[in-house]
Amino acid sequence: MTNLNVSLIGVPTDVGAGTRGASMGPEALRVADIHAAIAAFGADVRDCGDLAGPANPNLPAVDGFRHLHQVAQWNEILHEAVYAELRAGRLPVMLGGDHCLAIGSISAVARHCRSVGKKLRVLWFDAHADLNTATMTPSGNIHGMPVACLCGHGPEVLTRIGGHIPAMLPAEIRQIGIRSVDEGEKRFLCELGVEVFDMRYIDEVGMRAVMEQALAGVDENTHLHVSLDVDFLDPTIAPGVGTTVRGGPTYREAELCMEMIADTEQLASLDIVELNPALDHRNMTAELAVDLVESLFGKSTLMRMHRQTRGNR
Repeated sequence: MTNLNVSLIGVPTDVGAGTRGASMGPEALRVADIHAAIAAFGADVRDCGDLAGPANPNLPAVDGFRHLHQVAQWNEILHEAVYAELRAGRLPVMLGGDHCLAIGSISAVARHCRSVGKKLRVLWFDAHADLNTATMTPSGNIHGMPVACLCGHGPEVLTRIGGHIPAMLPAEIRQIGIRSVDEGEKRFLCELGVEVFDMRYIDEVGMRAVMEQALAGVDENTHLHVSLDVDFLDPTIAPGVGTTVRGGPTYREAELCMEMIADTEQLASLDIVELNPALDHRNMTAELAVDLVESLFGKSTLMRMHRQTRGNR
């Protein structure tokens, strides 16, 4: 891990989701002791507390969007918070909150990459593609739209966050674990050329091969951002989410993903989203999320040499 100055940023809102409860996610992660888990690797961990934003009005969609004004406010606030930590040379860990918040966090990361001349690689761990638009969405929930907005397809109040449209290019993202995609999204994914490693592909080639492909080209000039939606995991091991989809990765598959990311030593920012303690069992999903974070920061079963120095066996 190249950056051991870590900032936790709580974002307690479920304004972009269809099910209430993700607003309690940041506190559940703190109860699971995420601070100590990261600090154990020698990191200087600073908990920045929770950001403050508008309440969830729990209203129906208007023109294809639920709570557009409130979602925009939260993401503007988060964008500035994440960008400030990046400028200070710290690694921001966004404690969500629902996945609409990736608009704010990733637009800040992309802005930082433009300012320092780094390549951006986003690893999007999710059961869903999150590429809906107002005309395609069946619900109007904006947590199903962040990838579209980041790629410049959405209302200007969201696409312009960070001052650059699009915030990122489709070629800069890799989606892993996808298994629930709306019909319109399927066509849009193909049109944009987003690289998607869905569960069938993972079943066919294995998670190791998937991660090798997803990380191909990552080097010391790459800012590696992980956006971890906990519904990426199979609901038998991670029930505490509002949008469970059966057939997700196992515990060991998920751990392998994080361990291989840690091997690159390029992790530079992280989202943890969609954790819903109201649907969890004794905080087990939060504890699993923290376990994965430990692997991201270098936890492994055995002492391992840097990947470039390991010989063939």
